[in-house]
Amino acid sequence: MRRRLGPWLVALLFVSGCGDVHPASEGLTGDEALLVAAAADLRPAFGEIGVMFTAATGHEVIFDFGSSGQLAQRIIEGAPVDVYASASSSFVDQVLASGVGDRDTKATYALGRITIWSTGGAWGGWTDLADLVADPDVVFLAIANPEHAPYGLAAKEALTSAGLWDPVGSRLVFGENISDTQRLADTGDADAAIVALSLAIAAGDRGEWVLVDESLHRPLDQALVVVTDDPDRVEAATAFASFVNEPAGRDVMARFGFVLPGEGAS
Repeated sequence: MRRRLGPWLVALLFVSGCGDVHPASEGLTGDEALLVAAAADLRPAFGEIGVMFTAATGHEVIFDFGSSGQLAQRIIEGAPVDVYASASSSFVDQVLASGVGDRDTKATYALGRITIWSTGGAWGGWTDLADLVADPDVVFLAIANPEHAPYGLAAKEALTSAGLWDPVGSRLVFGENISDTQRLADTGDADAAIVALSLAIAAGDRGEWVLVDESLHRPLDQALVVVTDDPDRVEAATAFASFVNEPAGRDVMARFGFVLPGEGAS
């Protein structure tokens, strides 16, 4: 049986370097809060969904945001997580194949999109990847590490499909996850970044962005699964997983640019 989240784990997560943890609302207590390990592109949307879920159910939620691959490995190794929300269904399948999680609760909750993003002051008016790579002012381009970040893998696939992976290779810098990738461009450590649409939208007037042609990469099918086997926590964990795909959750996800199951891109 997976152990409950305690204050010791919260402290560990803060210094782990895999992701970063923040509460959906104040007043959390370790033994009562759900722990949701979520891909970094979900930070703005799940931040709102967590508060709504707490208001609707009384269950507090703590999020551990990071790269999907690193989070999956932590769960496989026994981290006491209640729900895992990945930016790639393949990492959910890896968790399930390891014997962790309830296969019946696996659900697709979104299709992600990638964008070229930079701060307004650095924006070069690029229209596509070829335009971006051809710009001599783009000395460093940030993408998430494709080895464990699905959005980074999508960026690599898109650059490769466009015949630009080798030409841009010496200019690439890698973020640990997609949120860290945006930070590199936000702080000037990169001139531009390929990031999740959700983060580009959340940045608002802080930056400019343009969508990357989705035909250049495999679909970012995002899935979640309940991974706790603690009978005292399964009901609440299942409720949160369902809440993401309920109308209130879907409204938030759509507002941050995610394509929803059963719907096409707008």
